[in-house]
Formats: sequence, C-alpha cells, structure tokens
Amino acid sequence: MKLYYIFHSCFAIETSDLVIIVDYYKDSEQDDKGLVHDQLLKTQKKLYVLSTHAHHDHFNPEILSWVTKRNDIQYILSKDILDARLSKKEDAYYIDKGESYEDEHLSVEAFGSTDQGSSFLIHLGNKLIFHAGDLNNWHWKAESSPQESQLAEEWYLRELTDIYRKYKAIDLVMFPIDKRLQTDYYLGAKQFIEKIETSYIAPMHFHEDYIAVNAFEAVAKEYDTQFLKLTHRGQEFDLKL
Repeated sequence: MKLYYIFHSCFAIETSDLVIIVDYYKDSEQDDKGLVHDQLLKTQKKLYVLSTHAHHDHFNPEILSWVTKRNDIQYILSKDILDARLSKKEDAYYIDKGESYEDEHLSVEAFGSTDQGSSFLIHLGNKLIFHAGDLNNWHWKAESSPQESQLAEEWYLRELTDIYRKYKAIDLVMFPIDKRLQTDYYLGAKQFIEKIETSYIAPMHFHEDYIAVNAFEAVAKEYDTQFLKLTHRGQEFDLKL
C-alpha cells in the first residue's frame, strides 16, 4: 500500500487495484498540477474520491469535474456537502455519522466530527484507515475560557469513544496537528493514539508548517506508533501493512 501526501488534509492511498483520494483541496505542485492530475487521475485502477465535509480546504468542487476525464469515479461525500448545495444528489453517494458505503472493493463508515461533517473509517481488505476530517480537540485554550475549553474537550472525547467502542486498533490514521491552536496543539492526536492502538499516523491540516507537526514524532514513539514525517508536498510512503 502506498500513501501519498498531496497537500493540507489531502492524501491518496494506492493499492494494486485501486486509488482513493481523500479531501482534495489543491494538488501537490500547484492548484491543478501534481500527483493527482498528472498521475492518479490517469490511473487504470478503480478510483474513489472522498470528502469528509464542505469546508473549502477539504472539499474543492473541482473534483466533480473529474468525470469529464473519466466517468467511472465513485464519489463518497459527507451529506453536509449536499446540504450546502455544493453538489447535486446524483453526483455522489452521501453518508453522515452512523452511515456507510460498501461495494466489492471497500467500505467507508462515517463517524462524527467536532466541527463540520464527518470523519471516515475506510475498510480496505483487512486493513483499517481513518481520515479525521476536522475531528480534533479544537480547544483554542489561548482564546477560550476554561469552561469553553472543557466543553470542547468533552465533545472530542465523546466522539473518540464512539470510535473506540467499535475499533480498538487502526492501521493508518491521518489526523490534524495544527499549530494555530498554540497551547497543546497536538493534544487531540496524542489523545487519539492513547485511546486507540495506531500503527501509522500522518499529520495533516498544517498547510506547510513541517517543523511544528514533525515535533509529534517523539510523542508517537511513546505509544509505539510509527509517525510519517512529512517534508514536502507529493511525498510518498510505502507502508508495510
């Protein structure tokens, strides 16, 4: 299994017979140039395109135009994208928290978020792959009252417990580590791997602040989680799963 870091919160997963692109925002080189346009959209493999929610940095409406390049794409989108009228009912299969998509190649379960839309758990063979979307402990302690921070954390921990009730271990997790939070900016990621045994974790939602996100590598080691250190857009990992 290969994992490609495209940009921000967008990753692509490639196996011997399919490609999954999650939360496309911009391509790995420019808005419309890089791994997605120059390689992945041209693949002969089955292609899935997923978006966890309607925020512009997780859902770019351009993805719906990709059917002009190939008409066999399976779109799986969070229902809030349809509710926001950013897409039409016929464009995709839509899921909300507690719902799922399944075919002969994979299944996708929607879990909750602490912002908008959903987080996605992808079943690929016997492997579990989690893309958090905007699920995180968005505590903003430097700007919030202690009560507001506590409520935000309680909300996150409830969503995390919902996942844990079904899955005690996950093979690959893509999770926000956003320096804008300032104090304890990787707290949500730490709490995730504390709760759920995680083989690999890849940071996201950091634009290009590589130094800040890669500080999480030391934390991941404490929990026997392999941290996928990012250094540039378009980076490729060959995962031993």
